[in-house]
Amino acid sequence: MRSFAHKKQSPVDQTDQTLSVPLSPRERRAAAALAAIFASRMLGLFMILPVFALYAQDLQGATPLMIGLAIGAYGLTQALFQIPLGLLSDRIGRKPVIFGGLALFAFGSLVAALADSIGWVILGRVLQGSGAIAAAIIALTADLTREETRTKGMAIIGISVALSFAAALVLGPPLARWLGLAGIFWLTALLALGAMLVLYLWVPDPERSQVHREAQPALDQLRGVLADATLRRLDGAIFFLHLSMVSLFVVLPLSVVDAGLDPLHHWMLYLPAVLLAIPAMVPFIILAERRGRARAVLLGAVAALGLAMLGFALFDGSLWAIGALMVVVFTVFNLLEAVLPSLVSKRARAGAKGTAMGVFSSAQFVGAFMGGMLGGWAHGTFGAEAVYVLGVLAALAWFALMASMQMPENLGRHVLALAAPALPLAELEQRLLAVPGVREAVVVLDEGVAYLKVETARVDWGRLRAVAAGA
Repeated sequence: MRSFAHKKQSPVDQTDQTLSVPLSPRERRAAAALAAIFASRMLGLFMILPVFALYAQDLQGATPLMIGLAIGAYGLTQALFQIPLGLLSDRIGRKPVIFGGLALFAFGSLVAALADSIGWVILGRVLQGSGAIAAAIIALTADLTREETRTKGMAIIGISVALSFAAALVLGPPLARWLGLAGIFWLTALLALGAMLVLYLWVPDPERSQVHREAQPALDQLRGVLADATLRRLDGAIFFLHLSMVSLFVVLPLSVVDAGLDPLHHWMLYLPAVLLAIPAMVPFIILAERRGRARAVLLGAVAALGLAMLGFALFDGSLWAIGALMVVVFTVFNLLEAVLPSLVSKRARAGAKGTAMGVFSSAQFVGAFMGGMLGGWAHGTFGAEAVYVLGVLAALAWFALMASMQMPENLGRHVLALAAPALPLAELEQRLLAVPGVREAVVVLDEGVAYLKVETARVDWGRLRAVAAGA
């Protein structure tokens, strides 16, 4: 595939271009159905987080290390397979890959449901993770939405993931008491089958599938993404965030029981913590996105998470303290889950956003795997407090990583459809870059588009359209 890139330098602070074009009925249907598929799968993965450490003790071979591995095992195969399966969907189609991934997820859930030993549960979780369909779903969403409405479609999916995490924390404890661990895995398998039905009945077939470099990985961009120091630090940030969160749930349910709350009623602690955390993060998002204070917000969030982990170690016998610290942790988690991808989007070069996000997501899942493994090891070797200390150490390393990071500029992204080029490529490139406000341009002939990064307030859109039309 031939591509051409060039970059001009000058400082700017603008937000991404957003257009007020509404989703069409077909786009709304597709986005809602794909969000339901994504959410049902994530709900199945997350539901064991608040309960597994409590109910896995009866499984043959259960040790703290093995319990931690079972909690985080899905992350390893998610990290390994999500980019390859996304690329496979370019070749054989989105829906076959999504169907296959959901089938693997359902099969892994059945293996875990029928397990009588911790080893089989770990195998089931590994199989669940191997159905890594996130990249294929994002690509199908891009196929089924117009460029000007794509951000809205992606936002619907993002919201569904956040809601599934919150729902899993609230639903997991009572479901585990009523159904047992096996019952949760059976329910997860049913959710996967329901998602397959939604895919078959409600997700339209795209008129055509094509590579969307702003939404999915492209192999020719991988080296440049990995070479970018700022992107690597952002990948490290999401790694440490998920390491901290997954390791926390290796011991947090046990601390809640020790503080006097019966497992059936753990939802009474999780629900208010989740509900308070959602509005609490909003002012910090505004500071980061609209006031240009992203560095301060990032460093403050990491420091708050580290102090919260220290608080868990010091006050794990107090239910009120645990509840307050959970509000802090969930606020930080929700905040960084919004801010970090935004920073990746701003930093990635034109035409490389999808690749940057793919690497970012892989780092997230590796963090989840390492969190389960290291959390289980620390618990088994040194006790529950050591897991919280692990979180403190992770926050210190994370803070050092972020402290000197170069913050991305607030440049908008735009995909410009090109007429059949009548100009030499070098001249077309120069004409795009000569348009006021255009900072980066990548022309990809095979796709018939130019990927741009722009100063949104300065762009001469009329002149840009004229260049695209070959005038």
